[in-house]
Amino acid sequence: MNRKQVDDWIAAYEQVWRTPGTDALVTLFTEDASYSQGPYWTPVVGLPAIARMWEEQRKGPDEVFQMTTEIVAVDGDTAVSRQEVRYGDPVDQEYRDLWIMRFADDGRCRSFEEWPFWPGQQPANPPEGS
Repeated sequence: MNRKQVDDWIAAYEQVWRTPGTDALVTLFTEDASYSQGPYWTPVVGLPAIARMWEEQRKGPDEVFQMTTEIVAVDGDTAVSRQEVRYGDPVDQEYRDLWIMRFADDGRCRSFEEWPFWPGQQPANPPEGS
């Protein structure tokens, strides 16, 4: 994978999220892909399970959001990107998210792991000087 291929994949991911149904997931993920919504979450495995998770997680294909992306690194079949997603108009929810993606030879993702963060998420007792 190179940066352009990863950028194209992320653009396709956003487009599929904005598209009714889940049939297009086959263009993004391998049949046996794993998708983890957080570093300690149990991965969702397989295209049918990922499709169910998508339908449960999104409000619908017409959900209002803006997503900006910065590709942090690409090394062989692995890429890391940083997303900022703002939901609503006006914005009522936002996330910053790291994605770790491992790709199959055909350019589809075989392993997807999110590290989501949102405003106010910090330790109860931050260290001095924070």
